[in-house]
Amino acid sequence: MKFAHEFRDAEKARILIREIEKLADEIEITRTRPINIMEVCGGHTHSIFRYGIETMLPKTIELIHGPGCPVCVLPMGRVDDCVVIAENPGVIFTTFGDAMRVPGSKKSLLQAKAEGADVRMVYSPMDALQLARKNPDNEVVFFALGFETTMPSTALTLLQAQAENIKNFSVFCNHITIVPTIKAVLDSPDLHLDGFLGPGHVSMVVGTAPYDFVADFYSRPVVVAGFEPLDILQSIWMLLKQIQDGRAEVENQYTRIVPEDGNDPALAAIGKVYELREFFEWRGLGSIDHSGVKIRDAYADFDAERKFDIPNAKIADPKSCQCGEVLKGVLKPWQCKVFGTTCTPATPLGALMVSPEGACAAYYQYGGITRQKTGAA
Repeated sequence: MKFAHEFRDAEKARILIREIEKLADEIEITRTRPINIMEVCGGHTHSIFRYGIETMLPKTIELIHGPGCPVCVLPMGRVDDCVVIAENPGVIFTTFGDAMRVPGSKKSLLQAKAEGADVRMVYSPMDALQLARKNPDNEVVFFALGFETTMPSTALTLLQAQAENIKNFSVFCNHITIVPTIKAVLDSPDLHLDGFLGPGHVSMVVGTAPYDFVADFYSRPVVVAGFEPLDILQSIWMLLKQIQDGRAEVENQYTRIVPEDGNDPALAAIGKVYELREFFEWRGLGSIDHSGVKIRDAYADFDAERKFDIPNAKIADPKSCQCGEVLKGVLKPWQCKVFGTTCTPATPLGALMVSPEGACAAYYQYGGITRQKTGAA
């Protein structure tokens, strides 16, 4: 298949669903409980809701929406740090659009902008570097966040700034890594998973080998999946086939994009610019060892954490917000007690409602809010 519409072919989808139903009926564990499959990537969650994939599957398959949206796992304390940096005189603070409305403990970046801070939305770190070139009397800070998917672009931009000797550009690094996240989910005592839909975008950079530990040490199958409806359905079928056969392997459904060994130039840039943090705080998951990266000492001049005095405080989420439970897959979005009432895309209480890839925002947009009232699953 070469074109997008071919990956959305209704007849092919019906064939895949019939095969999925057949496999699910043959798997012994479905006699007592559903098969729990977690999609790690927020892009998969978005596609699942958008195309109604969850409603197509038999009731013996339960999709668990995991912590794969980097905006959604950003703790409130790091948002507060962003606001502190942005409110410094002479700072132009740049960020991707979906991070502007994430609530901090007192305000979001959008609210800081309304109060006079120079906060600007950019589409890439290179846009931020261009602002630094045009505004030599201002310190331009780029809010770098995301998994390994976006790490290379930030790293290459920083290297370009160094090559041009641009002194008024820095990066507030909040990049996170996928492997410790999956391990933290697998170690969670209140969640049983039978397999994973592996993230497509991250795997485009890192390849498939980093997930071997899931199969080797946890005996759970992983299928790296694309984002179109047929991609996801085929990947679910591949997972079920592994479960039926008693196998636990890492398979790559997204072969048209994901190389088995990853992207060498991207990985080289990551290794050159970043090093692992000892630990990093995640919303809903707490502190996870070696789950984030920081800028190496060799590039300290471009590190906003060293240029600015930031509080770096740990701030608890509002008690009424259940983003943590949704992130870990313990609750569905509509089971959160504030979903669709005090927490909506217009007035988000938690990060999962802010980001377009957040499970709550995706379900609110594509699934409606009737399940909150009916309790249907």
